[in-house]
Amino acid sequence: MQRGHLDDLLAFLAVAREQSFTRAAAMLGVSQSALSHTMRELEARLGVRLLTRTTRRVAPTEAGERLAQSLGPRFEEIEADLAALSQLRDKPAGTVRITATEYTADAILLPKLSSLLRDYPDIKVEIAVDYGLTDIVTQRFDAGVRSGEQVSKDMIAVRIGPDMRMAVVGAPSYFRRRLEPNRPQDLISHNCINLRLPTHGGLYAWEFEKAGRELKVRVDGQLTFNTTAQMLNAALSGLGLTYVPEGLAQPHIAKGRLKRVLEDWCPPFSGYHLWYPSRRQSSPAFALVVEALRWRNTGG
Repeated sequence: MQRGHLDDLLAFLAVAREQSFTRAAAMLGVSQSALSHTMRELEARLGVRLLTRTTRRVAPTEAGERLAQSLGPRFEEIEADLAALSQLRDKPAGTVRITATEYTADAILLPKLSSLLRDYPDIKVEIAVDYGLTDIVTQRFDAGVRSGEQVSKDMIAVRIGPDMRMAVVGAPSYFRRRLEPNRPQDLISHNCINLRLPTHGGLYAWEFEKAGRELKVRVDGQLTFNTTAQMLNAALSGLGLTYVPEGLAQPHIAKGRLKRVLEDWCPPFSGYHLWYPSRRQSSPAFALVVEALRWRNTGG
């Protein structure tokens, strides 16, 4: 196969993933018209239509989707092999892309990576905040951060934090108007601040457990957000109860800005893990990031 044909296939993958000639052209460093011409030539050479073009977006056809799914992992393996060659360099270098929630980015990733980034100026880390269960392979992330229960069985999981708990909290001003809930079912009569999950397109059901009994409660309220930081701010303003990681709420609980309820229904569960494909070949930069994030129980 000619080198130009490989470039055309790489260009096709960029368009298929971005679903936009504009974004793909910017990523490849070519003009939009040149990229469109390349795609037409590739389709003519293969004798099959790969892309469906509309005024608003570009989407792979059935043939295009099949080609993208076939080629994507192979090119990623080639890229991983090339990245592994950086072991021959004196200094580890490269970009590591991680998808995580806002809380884990602030509470775990940034504190643990700060010294690594100072010591290795050629290593770059891109953190994308996302509350959906992103497919890190198709979205070309190196790793994702999720709680232990959410890690796929075909992934390598590295623990990066201790066991954690969730907390149901509200401002003192809220409880001056409402009775405290004594059991999860009481939340039905409360104004609750919801989290919308993009992966499922629905509202997150609050999860509880006590004496082996598990409950999921779908609460209702006036406010819904897609990040926990805004949920916490709304609770601090007295606008309702919210359900957030204990570590996020604890500073405000300690200062009396928030009051915790249903604590006995929120037991510890497996903490956060960094996960990545088992077939991924580790570059020196990625290996250093993993080690910097690895949780070590010091007993304190």
